[in-house]
Amino acid sequence: MKTKEVIDHIVSWLKDYATNTGMNGFVIGVSGGIDSAVTSTLCAKTGLDVLVLEMPIHQAESQISRAVNHINWLQSNFNNVHMTKVNLTPVFDSLIESLPPVDNEEERFMSLANTRARLRMSTLYYFAALEKRLVAGTGNKVEDFGVGFYTKYGDGGVDLSPIADLLKTEVYELAKELGVNQEIIDAAPTDGLWGDDRTDEDQIGASYPELEWAMQMDDEGKTIDDFSGREQQVFAIYKRFNNANKHKMDPIPVCIIPETLK
Repeated sequence: MKTKEVIDHIVSWLKDYATNTGMNGFVIGVSGGIDSAVTSTLCAKTGLDVLVLEMPIHQAESQISRAVNHINWLQSNFNNVHMTKVNLTPVFDSLIESLPPVDNEEERFMSLANTRARLRMSTLYYFAALEKRLVAGTGNKVEDFGVGFYTKYGDGGVDLSPIADLLKTEVYELAKELGVNQEIIDAAPTDGLWGDDRTDEDQIGASYPELEWAMQMDDEGKTIDDFSGREQQVFAIYKRFNNANKHKMDPIPVCIIPETLK
């Protein structure tokens, strides 16, 4: 990949899109992960106004420190970057208290994890509306179009997706070229929705390089019977997530009313 040229292309695309739509800049949530670090840096390079939000919800301290360090690095390198911290922990806790109790708390862990992402999305759009900013998405190609590893109307609720045509390994290439902090590059990818340090690989059962391989094999029309051992296992994991999350990746179904009924 021509990394420098890709960076220039994305930065130009971001700036042109904001200018053509009459928007003043971007707002983005910074989590301490590689995707938000790269996306926020690309937005900063446009020279337009960039608001970065830190939005902890019972967050692991390691994630908070990486996010803060990245924000400090951004502000030391780009004078168009501004930062706001919004502690969503009490909001999240208050919402839980308002919801009816369940017999088994573990049964709603996934629902509550997705609720975290949706609270952050609402916060991003609050700030976006204040100053005519665009909400910049941080999803990469594998997450957005392979396994659907994001929250519908959470981190999937954005105005534009600057890195969604890049594989995770390509995002790392951009990070190194951009000078992103090494601690972020070294950190295991995590969605940060659980209040602990569980990784994406822990949840999915496969690494991003493995998922990229499976995505390529699927695009080539391969089936599970073409593989054995670990490759067969990874391909099965990829297909399971891909099939289960089609509702995120396909357009929302619309009930078309026949003309004869109108």
